[in-house]
Amino acid sequence: MPLALVTGAARANSIAAAVVTRLRADGWDVATSDLHGTDHDVDLSTHDGPTALVDEVSRERGPIDALVLSHAHDDETGILDTTAESFDRHVAVNARASLLLIAAFARQVPSTGGAIVAMTSDHTTGNLPYGASKGALDRIVISAARELGPRGISANALNPGPVDTGWMDDETREGLGPYHPLGRLGETRDIAGVVAFLLSPEGRWVSGQLLQTDGGFSARY
Repeated sequence: MPLALVTGAARANSIAAAVVTRLRADGWDVATSDLHGTDHDVDLSTHDGPTALVDEVSRERGPIDALVLSHAHDDETGILDTTAESFDRHVAVNARASLLLIAAFARQVPSTGGAIVAMTSDHTTGNLPYGASKGALDRIVISAARELGPRGISANALNPGPVDTGWMDDETREGLGPYHPLGRLGETRDIAGVVAFLLSPEGRWVSGQLLQTDGGFSARY
């Protein structure tokens, strides 16, 4: 049974939680992480937390075949009200931790190769530190596809667009609805299905991509 490590899976209505459910249904063994309420509670903002997480999971459960990065730190601020401390924490959690997790994953990946999928975002104005750190994540993932490809590792970043994981109110739902060509908002299971494909043997030929998995929402630009 292949083993996947999914970060950011503590909330029951999150994309990561839907990914866990889908992967288990597809026959994966899944390890989860977050600060509370998951298999492995590790602080990814620290220098040694990400590597310790991968080492702990692989030591207890064997080699990890797939890595799904869905953890995030998010404070909605702009240029004039973003503090240095806030910016540093966003980079530490969203970018640096992802880099360290990817490196640790690649060092222990089995000879059959593996797959990496990371959740990203195109937020900018009004959500600057989050968007900037996710932009760094995009570059890390694309670099991973090139550098780790010879190890049989694929790597992709997914931008799911607006998915209601509990943050939307009725006004937001009504306002976003007309922008979706498919006539509905994205659901967590939609993204979980894409992740499951990319982790599968059939999906690993897709690599080095920043995929807009938003049901056509971004096609309006």
